Amino acid sequence: MPRGSAELTNARREEIISACAQLYQTMSFKEITLKDIAGATSFTRTSIYNYFQTKEEIFLALMQKEYERWVAALDDLAASYTVMSVEAFSGALAHTLEKRGMLLKLLSMNHFDMEENSRPECLREFKEAYGASIEALRRCLVKFFPGMDAKARQDFLYAFLPFLYGLYPYTTVSGKQRQAMAEAGLDFVYMSVYDMACNCVRALLRGSAVVR
Repeated sequence: MPRGSAELTNARREEIISACAQLYQTMSFKEITLKDIAGATSFTRTSIYNYFQTKEEIFLALMQKEYERWVAALDDLAASYTVMSVEAFSGALAHTLEKRGMLLKLLSMNHFDMEENSRPECLREFKEAYGASIEALRRCLVKFFPGMDAKARQDFLYAFLPFLYGLYPYTTVSGKQRQAMAEAGLDFVYMSVYDMACNCVRALLRGSAVVR
């Protein structure tokens, strides 16, 4: 780690993460290199190694930031209402995901590679942010659906969280993919992140024996 203030270190880390996020808007994970990321910052590629050792660590840090933003949105949701119906909660939770397109994209692509090619300390920080999202969701369930016991909440979380990994590819389809599906005669129903997430949450909650 370079010498200097904690503020400078954090600022440079944020600049690297932001540069990666910008590139990821138009390039794929495989296409992006450390040279590309350095080119989008105000310092050299060599300097990046003072903060991140691999490309995967940068992407993991980006996903950590996205989880932290989602946790903030979930906490705001829990603080904004006293009671919520299944329908209202399903829509509100779906809205929090509607704004987390980057998180959904990262979840659907190369997640395993990011974790395997990152140092243990980087992975631990990421897992803390991931764990915070689980606890934020759990707090919402406890507050709005007090009839759910621990088992019912766990069942919800273990069905909903894996669902998020497939949300991006089901709702973000390229022109090439659309053409291929049409030529294959695939009757694919295009849905938004909000609609698909809302339907999932609603179905999971209404399917619970303790939420009616």
